Amino acid sequence: MTGLPRGGTKPTLAVVGATGAVGSVMLQILSQHADIWGEIRLLASPRSAGRKLAVRGEEVEVMAISEEAFVGVDVAMFDVPDEVAAHWAPIAAALGAIVVDNSGAFRMDPDVPLVVPEVNPHAARVRPRGIIANPNCTTLSMIVALGALHAEFGLRELVVSSYQAVSGAGRAGIDTLRQQLSLVAGTELGTKPGDVRRVVGDNTGPFPEPVALNVVPWAGSPREDGWSSEEMKVRDESRKILGLPQLRVAVTCVRVPVVTTHSLTVHACFEGEVTVDRAREILATAPGVVLFDNPEAGEFPTPADVVGTDPTWVGRVRRALDDPTALELFVCGDNLRKGAALNTAQIAELVAEELGATA
Repeated sequence: MTGLPRGGTKPTLAVVGATGAVGSVMLQILSQHADIWGEIRLLASPRSAGRKLAVRGEEVEVMAISEEAFVGVDVAMFDVPDEVAAHWAPIAAALGAIVVDNSGAFRMDPDVPLVVPEVNPHAARVRPRGIIANPNCTTLSMIVALGALHAEFGLRELVVSSYQAVSGAGRAGIDTLRQQLSLVAGTELGTKPGDVRRVVGDNTGPFPEPVALNVVPWAGSPREDGWSSEEMKVRDESRKILGLPQLRVAVTCVRVPVVTTHSLTVHACFEGEVTVDRAREILATAPGVVLFDNPEAGEFPTPADVVGTDPTWVGRVRRALDDPTALELFVCGDNLRKGAALNTAQIAELVAEELGATA
């Protein structure tokens, strides 16, 4: 197998896209987690080459992405646009690296496993192309909790509405929200039809409508029959991760004026009757999940409290009023941490453990 650490030393890691929004979180995580890596190379576009970024308490110079930069790399974590990953990930794999890719380029490739370590860690070992895919941030915000419930009850149908933070659209999304907030702050806007739009003008950034003082029922790009790419990702990725190719899934994705942390309402139907008490037990003990659920005391997850944390937070756990086989949940997950950088790092750590065992 390619990708074995050279000479039995700690594996060499490349972080591709180190200067991006997720890349900066990745460097924080690498500095916080157990130091299992040898050399860490930071790669980015040529315009970012020469910058120095802090990782593990040291300043590391960013290198331009190139074939030479992957020579000697055991594991390469990619956080770059789909087209960049589609080009460079196979090159890195051909040079001996095991690629963990956070883009959408390979998620639905049948020869590329789609991995969430708390749900399907075994899938990471079967990688015909030398590439492992990281799910979309919206899927990751709920799938750890759903995976734990599925293991107990058997999931058969899923209805989801997402409330997605602007950072899901990258730095441009964050910048757009902050600019719009500066335009509407201290005003009486939001009380008349179109008043927010007139002030914001064409400054909607990556969004089709103003996001400040608003919610936008659209995320992603158009797909057939009125669906969006984000909605199709949640459906297709949930099926693949859970090993349920026929799972019935309905999704509506909504962009909200939150900087970071996605939230979702989840209506999950199972094979048999469920109880809230048993669901709570499962969620309270599931790895990577925090059960925070006492509405009478005002305790339930919100992005303002969850941002910057690693787990999936779950609250508002109820049995459906009209279906004893269904549960209602509200979940929150930091889309830059578990939704992107953390899950990628966890996959890479699985691979490093495997390489250490087989070296």
